[in-house]
Amino acid sequence: MAGVANISAEEVAELLSIDELISVIERGLANYSEGEEGGMLQPYRSIVQVVNPGPEFGFFGSMPFYNSKENILACKVGSFYPFNLKHDKPVHNSSILLYDPVYGGLQAIVDGVVITERRTPAASAVAAKYLVEDRSKPVKLALLGAGTQARSHFQALKCIFNISKVCVWSRTMESAIKCAEEINGEACNTAEKAVENADIIVTVTLSQTPVLQKTWVKLGAIILAVGGSGPDSQEVDPELVKSSVVYTDSKKIALMECGDIIKADAEIYAEIGEVVNGTKPVKRGPTTLFKMAGMQMEDAVSAKLVFDTYRAKKEPS
Repeated sequence: MAGVANISAEEVAELLSIDELISVIERGLANYSEGEEGGMLQPYRSIVQVVNPGPEFGFFGSMPFYNSKENILACKVGSFYPFNLKHDKPVHNSSILLYDPVYGGLQAIVDGVVITERRTPAASAVAAKYLVEDRSKPVKLALLGAGTQARSHFQALKCIFNISKVCVWSRTMESAIKCAEEINGEACNTAEKAVENADIIVTVTLSQTPVLQKTWVKLGAIILAVGGSGPDSQEVDPELVKSSVVYTDSKKIALMECGDIIKADAEIYAEIGEVVNGTKPVKRGPTTLFKMAGMQMEDAVSAKLVFDTYRAKKEPS
C-alpha cells in the first residue's frame, strides 16, 4: 500500500471545483451515452442487504468502472443506511478506489461523501444547462428538501443560471428556514407555495410518496428529480411524470431502480448524454423532467479530477 494517496473528505472539498466538475461530468455523460465508442465498461452494481437486530437495515455496494478513453480504472464502495437519520449518523458512507489502468496498482483512496454531494448536482446542472430554453433569463428556483443536496444543487445551478429567487420547502419548517438562511432564500410552509411560478424545481427528498403535484407546476418548468433511492421511492406525481418529456443520466439504471419512472410507467425520451453528444435533439414538453439515476461513472470521473488536482499540488514547482 506504500505510495497510495489517502484523500480525506476535507481535502476533497478543497480540491473539487464545482465549475471544473460540471465540465468533467458533462464529458462523462456524453461518453457514457456513446456506448462502446465512449470507451466505458460499467458493470451493474453489486449490492448486499445488511440486516441488523430489529427493523433497521442497510445496504453495501461495490461499483467497478473502466474508461479506456479517459484512462480511468476505479471502484466505488459504499453503504446506504436509511435509518441512520434518527441516530444522527450519515446515511451514506463511501470511498472511491483509483487504480493505475496500465499496471493495476492502487493509486488512491478518495473519500466519496463529498464527491457524491457534488457530482449529483453537477449532473443536474448539465441537464438544466441543455434543457432550459433561455439561460440568459433570471430564473426562480424551488428546492423541495433542505438537506445537503438542496444546498449543493443551489451552488451548482448558480454556476449556470442567474437565480433571481430561491424558495425552500422541507417536511419541517425548522430545516427549511435553516437552509433558506444559508443560501439567502425564502422558506415556505408548503411545497405548493415553494414551486409556485418556479422555472426550475429540484426534488431532493427520501420520499416514497409524491411531494410534487402536477397541478402546482407552471407550463415550461424544468424538474430535476434527484432524491429517492430504489424502485419504491417516489417524489413526483406520476401524472406529472407521464405528461413531461423525460430525460435521465442512464436509461438502464432508471428503468430498474427509479421509482418515479417505474411507478409512472414513463417513457424516457433520451439520456442527457445523448443531447450533449448531439445524437438526440433537445425536446421540451409542457414540462420537462430529468430523473437522476446516479452511476459509478460520475463518481469515478470526479475522483480522477480530485486525484489529478491533488498530484498537481504535490508536485514540486
